[in-house]
Amino acid sequence: MPERLEWKKVLFRFEFFLLALLIAEILIFGYLNPRFLRPQILFGSINDFLSICIIALFVTFVLITGGIDIQAGAIVGLSSVTVGLLWQQAGANVWVACAFALMVGAACGMFSGFLVAYARVQAMVVTLGGSFFYAGVAVTMTRIAGVEAHRGISGFPQSFTGFTSLRFFGIPFQFVIFIILATIAFVLLHRTKYGRRVFLCGINQNAAEYSGINSRRVIMSAYMLSGMGAALAGIILTSYLGTARADYGRELTLPVITAVVLGGTSIFGGRGGVVGTALAALIIGVMRSGLSMVGIFPQHQDIPVGILLIAVLGIRGIASGVSVSSLFKRFDFRLLTGGKTDLTGEKR
Repeated sequence: MPERLEWKKVLFRFEFFLLALLIAEILIFGYLNPRFLRPQILFGSINDFLSICIIALFVTFVLITGGIDIQAGAIVGLSSVTVGLLWQQAGANVWVACAFALMVGAACGMFSGFLVAYARVQAMVVTLGGSFFYAGVAVTMTRIAGVEAHRGISGFPQSFTGFTSLRFFGIPFQFVIFIILATIAFVLLHRTKYGRRVFLCGINQNAAEYSGINSRRVIMSAYMLSGMGAALAGIILTSYLGTARADYGRELTLPVITAVVLGGTSIFGGRGGVVGTALAALIIGVMRSGLSMVGIFPQHQDIPVGILLIAVLGIRGIASGVSVSSLFKRFDFRLLTGGKTDLTGEKR
């Protein structure tokens, strides 16, 4: 009997629901347009939104700590420009330029994390300011270098642009990178002491401090990981498109946050997971690609994505016994107090 209950608990996990939703999505779009089920087209469409998937993995860490990161898109553009300018203007090896771009992304995330964790500035304010600042820096760098913003920097060596076009048994190398990163993020968040500290900081930061955890350092490191993830996405996007531009991440912020929230991560912190985020990011990407192939214009594709987000989270809230009214009360109370609350409205 206990074993049967354990199996039921596993089968009814939210991640299994997302997996079923992803499979259903692929089958529905394949029925509407049989070309969608061709492996070359299906994996080719996945390549177009893998940057969102990669960024979302590590933004999950930030949201679990109770913060938010809306600067990741700007870091994508900054890292892309960094690679291009170091390679073209400074004559650096392109892989050395990539390593430096990763460090730039980590530094950007760490700086924002420092302001959130140590200066106690609200995460929304810090990362909003960071998104404007880093985007502005990227554009300024291209102008100083005399690069036309709409053209970007191109002409990268084949060793750099070619690795994103590699395939293993028909699977794009970009997707392989995503699976590897998802595995690393899963182990880090769910199988290490660091991951448990991330969750505890999101549940109750004061309790984490009393337990001997340096919560400020944990929170800052979460933003650093998010910055590195965004920088890596910028490098992969630059390789895939063959051009470095400052505006690459301009429209990635909302899809990234949507993927993380749809994956089951709470915006109030303390709850979430990498598997859910990865599946939700794929669901959003497959939906956009499928809608394009059945003739829905890009400007109308946000409508079904929004409906999906509201429906899935509404169903999950009802299934877990949390009423919609209590969620609204909790959200309103947090806006008024600027602090973290539980479902009763009490400040943690």
